[in-house]
Amino acid sequence: MNRYRARTLTLELVMIAVGLVFAFPVYVLVNLAIRQPSDTSSPIAPTTSPTFDNFTQAWQQGLLGGALANSVLVTAGSVAVVLAVSALAAYPLARVAARWSRWTFLLIMLGLVLPFQLAALPLYQTMRDLGLLGTPWALILFYSGLQVPFTTFLYVGFLRAVPREFEDAALIDGCTTLQGFRHVVLPMLKPVTVTALVLNTVAVWNDFFTPLLYLSGSAQQTLPVAIAGFVGQYVADWNLIFAALVISIVPILVVYFALQRSIINGFAGGLKG
Repeated sequence: MNRYRARTLTLELVMIAVGLVFAFPVYVLVNLAIRQPSDTSSPIAPTTSPTFDNFTQAWQQGLLGGALANSVLVTAGSVAVVLAVSALAAYPLARVAARWSRWTFLLIMLGLVLPFQLAALPLYQTMRDLGLLGTPWALILFYSGLQVPFTTFLYVGFLRAVPREFEDAALIDGCTTLQGFRHVVLPMLKPVTVTALVLNTVAVWNDFFTPLLYLSGSAQQTLPVAIAGFVGQYVADWNLIFAALVISIVPILVVYFALQRSIINGFAGGLKG
């Protein structure tokens, strides 16, 4: 039987302290989001007269409804393409030992080394020539290319640790290579798929520069760009900004809590593997 020792108490106090450090910015965010504009007290002081009008005004003035729909469309579309392309590309790269496979993998990994800013102007001109500027499809195409190298790297590293006996058994039973990948390999990729899903979703959802570049001058915008619109040259309504930030965080939290069990199992499975 384990005894409650001084070391256990110390660890608990450290974890509580770390939790408070991470919770403090969230407290300030929510505290200012429900504060009336006339209240000029310290951001740390609890709000005595909370109001939810800031959320209504932020939603209406910032046109957050359309921005939220665009963010959901861009994030869902981009992540779906990235996961599908990366998983299919990683499978032959991890299983085929030919020279072309190694060189192709190194070529894809160049996407991790070269900064995307180098291609910002050529990509902008390409999107313009394709007539995609000012549409969410430009962002989906951009993120699909940007995130594939990193996601492929994750899949290849995971696949190399997966035994080939399961696939060989499926091929002996009459499955094609694609059927073996779909029915045998893909279910075993759940841990790394969940990891890639979380990382790509957060990266695409929070990106500010790319939507500002490709959607500039149009009525289309994503949540980060819409929130930045509350900051003017001479004035900034911080209560509306914090309220808008809370609104932008809620969808990610809803997805996380809905998939919490799968996310935790996925990370735990990746660590065990």
